Amino acid sequence: MDLYHLMARQGYALTFGLLFAEAMGFPFPAAIALVAAGAAIASHVLWGPPVLLIALVALLLGDSVQFLLGRYMGWALLGFLCRVSINPETCILRSAESFYKRGKITLVISKFIPGVNTMAAPLAGSMKMRYWQFLRLDLAGALVYSCAYLVVGYVSRDFLSAVFHGLRTAGRAMEAAVVFAILAYLIYRVVQYGKYRTYRVVPRVQVQELANRLATEQGNDILIVDVRSHGYYDPGAARIKNSIRIEPNNLDEEIKKLPKDKDIYLYCT
Repeated sequence: MDLYHLMARQGYALTFGLLFAEAMGFPFPAAIALVAAGAAIASHVLWGPPVLLIALVALLLGDSVQFLLGRYMGWALLGFLCRVSINPETCILRSAESFYKRGKITLVISKFIPGVNTMAAPLAGSMKMRYWQFLRLDLAGALVYSCAYLVVGYVSRDFLSAVFHGLRTAGRAMEAAVVFAILAYLIYRVVQYGKYRTYRVVPRVQVQELANRLATEQGNDILIVDVRSHGYYDPGAARIKNSIRIEPNNLDEEIKKLPKDKDIYLYCT
């Protein structure tokens, strides 16, 4: 079916559905939907203001659900969203690091950053950010994101028409190329999974076991380090007795300063 015919018949519903699905964490091409909607606006198939309003409602609704789920489910939800990634802990920490470096402004730009776009709303919820503050920042981000891709589609209408015409002409060759691309991606993910599999196994110790060691003479040879992520730690937060605090984003440098003659235990969120 021609793209413009599809957008004319289902354009508003398609835009809302794809953007809401992406905001909920599903790997759907929301940016492509906005570009297509922008091209349809340029062709007078769709009307601009309703498209923008629908896009904003879809993104804010999906992000709000994620925010509330993050507030009440915390790291369980974040872990679930990252489960399909190569390294779930890296997935979470990348988003937390973005909050650490950029602060709350992350919510404005997060939709342009793969990976962080899915994690930003639930991470903000788990950090107990006030909802109305989140909503203002998220609205700004949704507006910038939607307008950017709608404008791209609007100004590149002729180019997109030529591309889709070429796709229809190529026919089976394009189908084969798509299948090859999918297979190549699956092989890449399998190879990457094997490469990083060892990093999924993190040595752990039970709380009671460590408490018992601390109560014996071995306790003098133990150092406990608090590496809770930014947003879950503030200067007044309670820590394990005699532990030291290291910001996880500086861990590579700080770890060089730790004593070499002690057993070091880290604890995080």
